[in-house]
This record gives sequence, structure tokens and C-alpha cells, in this order.
Amino acid sequence: MRWSGQQVQDDGVGAEAALPGLRGLLRSVRTPEFAGAVFHEVEARSALNRVPGTSPVPFRWTVNPYRGCSHACVYCLAGPTRVLMADGSTRPIAELRVGDAVVGTERVGGGRRYVRTTVHAHWSTAKPAVRLRLSGGTEIVASGEHRFLTDSGWRHVTGGWCRSGRRPRLRPGSALLGPGAFAARQASPTPGYRRGYLSGLVRADGPTPAEPDRCFPSAHLELEALGRAHHHLAEVAREAPVLAAVGRVVDGRIAPPAPRAGIAPVAEVVRWPEHPGDDWCAGFLAGVVDARGAVSHGELRVRQSDEEVVGRVAGALHRLGFGFAMEGTERGERVVRLTGGPTAFVRFLQVAGPAVGRRRDLSGAPVEVAAEVVAVEPTGRVEAMYDITTGTGDFVAEGVVSHNCFARGTHSYLDLDTGADFDSQIVVKVNVARVLDRELRRPRWECEPVAMGTNTDPYQRAEGRYRLMPGVIDALTRSGTPFSILTKGTVLTRDLPRLAAAARDVPVGLGVSIALLDRPLQPALEPGTPSPEARLELVRRIADAGLSCGVMVAPVLPLLTDSEEALDALLARISAAGATGASVMALHLRPGAREWFQAWLAREHPGLVERYARLYRRGSYVDAEYRRALSARVGPLLRRHGLASEVGVVRGADDLARAAVQVPEQLTLL
Repeated sequence: MRWSGQQVQDDGVGAEAALPGLRGLLRSVRTPEFAGAVFHEVEARSALNRVPGTSPVPFRWTVNPYRGCSHACVYCLAGPTRVLMADGSTRPIAELRVGDAVVGTERVGGGRRYVRTTVHAHWSTAKPAVRLRLSGGTEIVASGEHRFLTDSGWRHVTGGWCRSGRRPRLRPGSALLGPGAFAARQASPTPGYRRGYLSGLVRADGPTPAEPDRCFPSAHLELEALGRAHHHLAEVAREAPVLAAVGRVVDGRIAPPAPRAGIAPVAEVVRWPEHPGDDWCAGFLAGVVDARGAVSHGELRVRQSDEEVVGRVAGALHRLGFGFAMEGTERGERVVRLTGGPTAFVRFLQVAGPAVGRRRDLSGAPVEVAAEVVAVEPTGRVEAMYDITTGTGDFVAEGVVSHNCFARGTHSYLDLDTGADFDSQIVVKVNVARVLDRELRRPRWECEPVAMGTNTDPYQRAEGRYRLMPGVIDALTRSGTPFSILTKGTVLTRDLPRLAAAARDVPVGLGVSIALLDRPLQPALEPGTPSPEARLELVRRIADAGLSCGVMVAPVLPLLTDSEEALDALLARISAAGATGASVMALHLRPGAREWFQAWLAREHPGLVERYARLYRRGSYVDAEYRRALSARVGPLLRRHGLASEVGVVRGADDLARAAVQVPEQLTLL
């Protein structure tokens, strides 16, 4: 199929929906040539990126023709899936927009609690659909890669492979965390609901036996409640002409702002119904909560001194199926406390729907088990799927905690240590060469070295289609700017003649990343990347073109790929391929990558879990004693194979500046 005919909007999903808010988006493309990948073509405003001054890397400028995300568009849900908003309402994920406030979670102490978070990005794709059936009757349609939070950690809907090995999956009986099944879809307020709301608001906020002189509305009544009351009263007036739409109370009577059909006593609006229905009860509870409710850590309490109102509150809660407890206070007030935890509170918000925002806040409530998985069933269909990025990296979908793409907003690059595949969701700066040429021509540009491949690989698979790098190389060469390229992609072979020509005019450094020779292990650590043999062949071709090539041996896995025999065999192959130097880096476990690797280690090498815990007890970097031992082991091997450099083993951030070894007339980037 022609590439130009594969825009995402051809599938019924617009380019804007794929990555709304992405500046300069031209179109989003999906093609069978790159199964599972979506390319978002953009007109970039700049090409040169300045490295933050706090960074330890030995260069100040980078160019990234592509911005990839290893998690992008992996975790997806069907469009109708309801997401819990920060105000307790729900909205289909397909209708969410950037900036919406939703409910997420965060770790607090030894547990997890709900917090308010914001949608940073929203997009869609098409995926094979899987139906997840939960206890209580909830059904969720998701992609097989989607993850939900269980009492044993994050689990994918179906099995398969992730970047750290075989991924953990949901099974019948898996306990999912969240606030529980959502209530039925909310409808517009009924006449009964409106009358119930006005009754609850006026009776709870107005005069009581303990405060007979209290006026409605009192000074503490929120504007949100007054606004809803005004709206509901206008609707009631239309339904019963004897009433007038009003905004205030005078002498115990509802007074219109202008002559209307008439004036009705407050009692006419708020009188107790003989047979209150569910709608009236829901509205009554909302009005009482807006007037006298308080919420703390997802727990709702209503204080009231009028025993009749307290009794009606208890009766309405009982009728709607909510549990409650009665408590007393020193001032003679009664307190009605909603029981059942976050599950009951969220259901209450969706059934009653109070108007005041701070009465709808789930923040601080503990995250508990909500449901069990009953069945996981492939539907046999490919469906439109949607996903979001939030500030917490998760959100609540159909009552359970759902993972999202935590890196989506920035397309942040995962370290070489993770072996992540960046081809699933790619932003392509189609005009990068033209913009770069313009920036390099500016008088203030001082031809400082530019590094590529430090954020995303410039020679990933998409470069074979877009051919952005020839223009980038030419622009850098014409301006006299030294540059370096680090890649694990073999597409660079195409540009070797151009790179060789550029090296005659400016310093050019080339580097290839090769972690190990173990072919069965490599796909689990670096899925979707060229094999070690293909990368060794790339080193050979670079050397045959007369260019220097350094190799970064990373990540070295403690106790797995760090033996003298394994490193000796790898460095021997690297040397035989013609590499001019090599640097070695032990596994670096950043948050996110750490959890994935630990899960893989527990499944594939459970006997090493405790030893890894000791090695990485201080954080992301391996223990200093291990680094010293690895350095002592690697040093002689590098010298034996003619690959010695100033820093043979990169120990951490402190070594990065020294680890970028300057080779005469070349820039060697790790």
C-alpha cells in the first residue's frame, strides 16, 4: 500500500485525535510496513536542542529528527470506557481532552491513595480488542497490552512479551484495585430530583429547631449550590406556574427578581413528599450535602441539628442502598457518616451528584481491592482504542486503576539499559534538515559539537522511509559543525559515503551500542532492535569506509552477562569488526525500568532477586564495589583487544564527561 494513503484518519480516527495539542502536526500515518507503529509528521519550529546545564554529558547541543516513546499507544481502552473525573462524575475516554482533571493515584507511605491529576495528552489507534469481565458485572474492552493495578502489582490484560521478558498478565481471580463499579450512566435531572435538591438545600441550610433565626441562604452556602438552586427553581416554576424562578428569600417567602406568575411560600417548594422516589431522594441528599456536608480523605459526613432532616437523610440513604452510621457531637448535632469507603463515596457522587466541588473530592482516600477478574476473552475484532497521559501515570477506568503511557507527554527517551523499542509511536520532524540549516547559518552559532542518538535513535526503522539524516548531515557539514552519532540501527549503512565525505571537512564520531552476544537473551532486553550480529556488521562497514567507530557495551547485567568469558568473547568480536575503542556500562535501573527488570528477573532468574536487591540497594546505580570489580575485570580485556580508552568502565553520572573520549580528528560518543 502507498504510504500517503495510510493516514490515521482513513481509519475513522483523525490526525488531531491521534495526538491533539502536538504543535505543527501535519498528519498521523499507520502502514502495514511498520505494523503496530503510528508516525506523527510535524513541522518543527527548531532543530538544535540545548542540553540542560545540570546535565553531566560532555556536549551542549543535540539534534533529534525523531521523538519516540516505548510505551506510546500500547495501553489502550475502547472509546466508551468511562473515566473517573476529579469531581466524581464520569466521561468516556474518547471524549476526554487535554487539561481535564481526573482521578489518579500515588504512593503515600506504605500504601496508595487517590489524588487529583490532569490529562496531558490524548490520542487513539486501532488494536485487537479483548473483553475483561469483572465480578459485579463490569465489562471493559481493552488492548491485550493494557495494564491494570492488582494487589500484586501491574498486570497486562493478556500474556506476551515486554521489554524485560514475558509480561505478567491478568488471570481469573486476579484482584483489581480501585473504587469499584460505577453507577448507571447519569441522566439529566428529573423534576423529582430538582424538588428533592431544593428541599434538601433549604431545609439543611435554613432555620432549624436549634437555630430558628437562621436565614436561607446562610453566609456559608457555596455559590455552586446557589447557582444550581436558581437553575432548578426556574425549572420548577416552569413545571408548576404557581412558583416563580427566584434567587433570594424574603420573609420566609421565595421572591421573584421581577413580576412573574406569582409568589409561593418556601414550604410549597420544600414540603416533604408523601411517597419520595429514588430521584427525589438523590436530589435531597445532594442538597443536604451541599449545605451541611464535609468530605475528608474520601469520607463523607453530614452535620445537622434538625432531627427530622437527620431522619430523612437516613431514610434516603437506606432507600438508595447506602450504608451509614449515626454519631453525636458535643453541640447537640447529629452526624450521619457514609460508610463503605471510597467505593460507596464514588457511587454516592454518581447517584446524588452534589454541586459543590469540594464535597466531591476523593483525594486522600486509600486505594483498595474493588473487583476480581472473572474472564479474559478476545473479541476477534479490531476496534478504535484511546489512551491518555496523566500527571500520575494512571487513572481510574470503569472503577479500577488503569495504567497509561507515563512518557507520552514528553516522549522521553529510556536509557540504553532498558533496551526499549522506540518504534511504536514516533513523532517525525519532517522539516528538520531545513530548520537546522537555517539555525546553523545564524551569526551567533559557534560550531559547537552536536550529538545525535543521545535522546532517540536517528537511524531507527522510520529513517528508511523518511530519509531525514542526509539533509541533517549536509547541513552540519556545510556549517563546519563537528557531530557524532550513536545508534543501534543498521540504517546508518546507507549514509556511510556521505559520512565519509563529511569527515574530510569536520570531525565526525560514530558509535554503535552492543550489549551482548546472547541471541536468546537479546530480544527480551532489546525487542525490535537489530541483532548483535547485524550491529557487528555495521561496525565492520563503518571501519571499511575509513571511519573510526566506538562501541558502547551497555548494559552489562550483573551476574548474567558480566563474566570474564562473556565480556572477553564480546570484546573480541567488537575488535575483530574494526572498532577503535569501547566503553562498558553496568545496568542502570531508573524508576520505571527498575520495576520491569525486577519482574523479569523474578520470573527468569528468581535466584538472583535477592542479590540484585543488594547490588542496587542505594538507587539506580549498581553498588560501587561491584563497579570497581567490573572495572578491574574489563581493563585487561580492553587492552588485550586493543580497545582501551581513558575510561573503560562508565561508573555513573560522574564519569560521563570523562567517558566521551576524544580521538584525534574524531569525536567518539559513547
